[in-house]
Amino acid sequence: MTSTRPFIAPMQFDDAQAAFDQVQAIYDANIAYLRDAMRRFVAGEDIGEHVRACYPFVRVHTDTVARADSRLAFGFVAGPGTYETTLTRPELFARYYLQQFKLLLKNHGSHHVKLEVGVSAQPIPIHFSFAEHEHIEGSMTAERRLLMRDVFDLPNLAAMDDGIANGTHEPPMGEAQPLSLFTAPRVDYSLQRLRHYTGTSCEHFQKFVLFTNYQFYIDEFIQLGHALMASPADEAGHDYIAFVEPGNLVKRRVGQAVAPGDAHGAPPPRMPQMPGYHLIRADGTGISMVNIGVGPANAKTITDHIAVLRPHAWLMLGHCAGLRNTQELGDYVLAHGYVREDHVLDEDLPLWVPIPPLAEVQVAIEAAVAEVTQLTGHDLKRVMRTGTVASTDNRNWELMPQRTPERRFSQSRAIALDMESATIAANGFRFRVPYGTLLCVSDKPMHGEIKLPGMANQFYRDRVDQHLRIGIRAMELLRALGVDKLHSRKLRSFTEVAFQ
Repeated sequence: MTSTRPFIAPMQFDDAQAAFDQVQAIYDANIAYLRDAMRRFVAGEDIGEHVRACYPFVRVHTDTVARADSRLAFGFVAGPGTYETTLTRPELFARYYLQQFKLLLKNHGSHHVKLEVGVSAQPIPIHFSFAEHEHIEGSMTAERRLLMRDVFDLPNLAAMDDGIANGTHEPPMGEAQPLSLFTAPRVDYSLQRLRHYTGTSCEHFQKFVLFTNYQFYIDEFIQLGHALMASPADEAGHDYIAFVEPGNLVKRRVGQAVAPGDAHGAPPPRMPQMPGYHLIRADGTGISMVNIGVGPANAKTITDHIAVLRPHAWLMLGHCAGLRNTQELGDYVLAHGYVREDHVLDEDLPLWVPIPPLAEVQVAIEAAVAEVTQLTGHDLKRVMRTGTVASTDNRNWELMPQRTPERRFSQSRAIALDMESATIAANGFRFRVPYGTLLCVSDKPMHGEIKLPGMANQFYRDRVDQHLRIGIRAMELLRALGVDKLHSRKLRSFTEVAFQ
């Protein structure tokens, strides 16, 4: 026997706020139901029946190919049919959901299209119902935890695959087409993973994300974050209101009131695998930075999960091996193409798919380099080279016999080599997140210039601060450009989902 929440009949809306309010009401009611049942179960009560609550859905149906002319690459459905998605955490995604709802009504409303909101048939796994700081399951015995699967729905990986994003999803006959890249269970799964990997709550993540593979950059970011928080709120120059570190340690800007959730922050007993740091703006368009460590597996893992937050852009700032003799240590490389030898995305994104440069991102990065270095013309080109970056999953590629990697890099015209950039760009392409790469040459192994301790320390002192400031400035330029110009149509497929 299954106990369910009282049925809530689907309702149609021609007002985005009203539709969102209904999503919030359905979600809150179902989560409250699950949490109450879980508390009773932990207390030892015999529930006696299976407890199930389901996610809210939003659905749109249109009979025409006509739609309003839009400069945006999202906010409309591809053609006639029924489109649907499940939704989660409306308090976290309020701005995002409202924007998508408004665009759907704006672009299709003249054809009498309404938003239908109701309770889906997709169960909410009990693990995804706990509040941020609620750990009531930890008090149960092993035997009691084992009984959970008889009483509650557990995460079902079959409901969390990336077939929609990969372009391989085919709805069964009679089912609606997908309205967004991610279903609610897939989003909830990633939100849990983000907290685990970065040591910070998903609420702190901002819409512009920097990735790095060196702690030196994080050290500079922390120093900058603390300095910005020490400047009075009435000073011109920036509008960041808080800086967040792993353990959800929140430092508010001078003059900013402490928020209720700040008290929950505590230094982590150990650093997470890929620590995250966040320069917060009130509208969520600040800058997050994550130290992904070394290797394409980490790069794929973290971007798989950050993608559900629908960032406006992510950039890779890291070190690379310079492959051209004319390069100098400390020169910059602006990637306009990638050789993908990382092997972590081969099954999701075929190697024959090109990863194109995005004009808006490229222009912003080049402008940021010029602004921070104060160089122009030939002097700028002398320190920043644009070309192909090769990413490999073999850290010791130099040791392979018969110089086969070197030959491939030469054939590809690559000018730099690293282990993460192609993965981050390819996952940006895959998940429709604008992407870019600016690397700094730290060694030239093909030309006998390897990093020695003393040389490396001097290199880091000379370049890390400048490189980071360039990345931050590029993000600020992209923010000023505006979302309508940033999300490229290059990232849309033939039958694209409506949600950005």
